[in-house]
This record gives sequence, C-alpha cells and structure tokens, in this order.
Amino acid sequence: MAKKFYVVWQGRQTGIFTDWDTCKKQVDAFPAAKYKSFKTRQEAEAAFSGNPTPAASKSAGSPVKKKSTRQTVKTYTAAEIAAMPLDTKIYTDGGCDPNPGQAGSGIAVYRNDVVDELWYGLYEPNGTNNTAELNALHQALIMAADEVNKDRSVAIFCDSKYSIQCVTQWAVNWEEKGWKKQGGEIKNLELIKEMFALHQQLKNKIQVLHVNGHVGVEGNELADRMSIIAIGEKDTDFTRYSGELDVKALLAMRAG
Repeated sequence: MAKKFYVVWQGRQTGIFTDWDTCKKQVDAFPAAKYKSFKTRQEAEAAFSGNPTPAASKSAGSPVKKKSTRQTVKTYTAAEIAAMPLDTKIYTDGGCDPNPGQAGSGIAVYRNDVVDELWYGLYEPNGTNNTAELNALHQALIMAADEVNKDRSVAIFCDSKYSIQCVTQWAVNWEEKGWKKQGGEIKNLELIKEMFALHQQLKNKIQVLHVNGHVGVEGNELADRMSIIAIGEKDTDFTRYSGELDVKALLAMRAG
C-alpha cells in the first residue's frame, strides 16, 4: 500500500502525520475536525500551509513559494463551545498589570454548562502575562486529569495561543532537540516541561482549545475576573473562590 500523509487543520493537535492511527487520535470525536490525506509530503505541506502546490503555481504563471509548516490554532466561538457535549469545561485566564508586573491567574469550571467552581491565585509580583497564562493552564491540566479519573469528558478553553502552542505543539520539537530552540532561550522552560509531561499523559483524553478573550464568552470573562482578584489579594496559593457565584455581579467587576 502506498504511503499517505495526513493533514490535520483542526484537531487535538494540528500538523502533518504519516500514519492513519496517529491522525485518527487527533480527529476522532473532535468537534468540527478538519483533515485530509495526500499522496506526497509536498502536497501535504502545501495544503497545510495554505499555499498552492508547485504544479498549480506554475500553471498560474506565478513563482513557487517556499512552503511553511508553521502550526496554527483554531479559535472557537461561544456558539461552538456551547454545542460541545462535554461534562466539564474549564476556562483559564491570566492577567498582568503592567506587563511585566503584578500577575495572577484565574479559572472558571463549568459542569453540565453551569458554572460550578471559580479559582484564583498564583500571584507573582514580577510576573508577565505569559507566565500568568501558563500558570492558569497548568492548573487547568491538573483539574482536567482529576475529571478524567472521574470518567468525565473535559475540554480546556484558553485565550492564550502562546500557552496552548507551547504545551501542545512547540514542546514536541523542543524536547526532541534537548529542550533547545533555534534563535534563543525557551522562556518559562521548567514550567513548560512540567505542563508538557502532564499534557502528554492526557492528550488523547482531553482537548485544549483556543477562545478569544473579552468577546463575551462567559467562562473566559469569569476566569479573567478571578485573575484580577488574584492580583488584588496578592494570593500566591491557588484558592477556590468562596463568594456567591453571582455571574452578573462578577462580570460587572473591572476586566483585566
């Protein structure tokens, strides 16, 4: 049988895969999965990057462009998230004021599409927006592992493409190269290593998806308010919010 190359544009991990079993793990039961097989790597790389194949370029009279294999992250809308039949949805956010400066992280946990828990903390007096986002995603992965152990279906929604790609995409190559990257230092390396190891254990059981911040997605907005509380209270632990889960009142707070 001739070898095929599988492109996954939307799945648990995106990219080009050389066998169907690996591709299937990324798209099976994944909402709005988008993938296709190709006969050659050249065709797969052209399709993944969105560039035309060399033959198509020549027929159009235009020069062949260099292929890009840069991985991307799909952004999910509130309507797409609402349509996902999941037991648990975990929203993460991190804030920093200024950046760099005082940083904190927040999480909103929904069960059966109703907010059930809010968490805040991991205050850093000299943090960055990226460290705050990574810290929040790290806690969400820990929570997701517990949900999986309870046989609950779960997805994490994070508004930081940097955090998602660090853990689900870039770290794969960084690890293969001895935790080095071309062009310089890998910032937040020790935290990323820990998160990557956890994600590797969970990657076939959970989804880590991107959502835009401050576009009215309730869970993301609540996670944002928790990050503001973390900064205000300078709480270095990660603490469950003990106040009333009054969504309207919480959303009326200052956004980060």
